[in-house]
Amino acid sequence: MYHSLQKLLNQENSPADMSQETTKEEFLAEHNKLSPLNLKATTALLSRFRIEKSSMFKADDWPIDKLRRPFILWLTSLPLSERGNIHNKKA
Repeated sequence: MYHSLQKLLNQENSPADMSQETTKEEFLAEHNKLSPLNLKATTALLSRFRIEKSSMFKADDWPIDKLRRPFILWLTSLPLSERGNIHNKKA
């Protein structure tokens, strides 16, 4: 799993993707498009991430190039039971 996680984290976005503002929904769609099944996210997980990592956010922007790697690291650090509990909550 470590090697697949490293490969996932090293994927590059095009410069055009990085320069525009991204909504939470766009971030979620892009993240899930690039992620294997075990790293798929939900709106509830993104909301929890934003609460716990509030210092990383400026306004309502979700820049993929700045937040995806920290999000994946945060997500993989959660126990599976907790991740499941968050998945089942409404955002």
